[in-house]
Amino acid sequence: MASVNEQIVRDYLEMQGFLVRQPRKYQIVARAKGANEEVDFLALNPSPAAAAELPEPGVWGARELSRVGAALVAVRGWHSERFTAQMLAKSPDVYRFADAESARAAEAELGGRSAARVLCLGSLPGDAAQRAEALAFLRSRGVDGVLLFRPMLLELAAKIDGKKSYEKSDMLQMLRILKAHGMLRTGQMDLFAGRRRWGKATGTTETAGTAGTAGMSETNEPVAVEEAPAEPEAGA
Repeated sequence: MASVNEQIVRDYLEMQGFLVRQPRKYQIVARAKGANEEVDFLALNPSPAAAAELPEPGVWGARELSRVGAALVAVRGWHSERFTAQMLAKSPDVYRFADAESARAAEAELGGRSAARVLCLGSLPGDAAQRAEALAFLRSRGVDGVLLFRPMLLELAAKIDGKKSYEKSDMLQMLRILKAHGMLRTGQMDLFAGRRRWGKATGTTETAGTAGTAGMSETNEPVAVEEAPAEPEAGA
């Protein structure tokens, strides 16, 4: 799964104009990472916004990245979790890449250039107070910006041309195929949409439309799904 997460992030950064390098190709098992092994990507922006300072710490997107000249990027998918401040406090591996020793080792590979510390996460809490608390915790640990996977995927999907073949990237090619067949709704990332109805003869479900997720509305809110009608009793 790590390679899938990293491919999403790499494609996203490259789409923003970054030159991306993976400093190590091997997987670390059965030992702790060294200070020079914490960063997943080194990213260099050859044409950042002129005379731009780093954006304010927080959740970043394309606009904020346009002001970043260089970045140390760590990828932490963990898509089944929402990272609260309490969870982060118990998971120092998530943000260890941003500590002084690790960042110094990574910046040396960029020729000593100062770089933003960017953390890619699956999700943050939906509650505004908990979200702000988690971002403040990460800021206190040296993280400058957070990239979330959902906005990255939405932006990648929006920029994919369904008529082009992206054979050099499995991730972009998959998005392109889904989009070309009408199974991907830009701005929603919902598959196999719409309201569902039951076939009269077989009792099987049919899907009306090609956008949205079964059981979800167009605003990603749960909607009622019809129950299958009960078969009549024999002799009734």
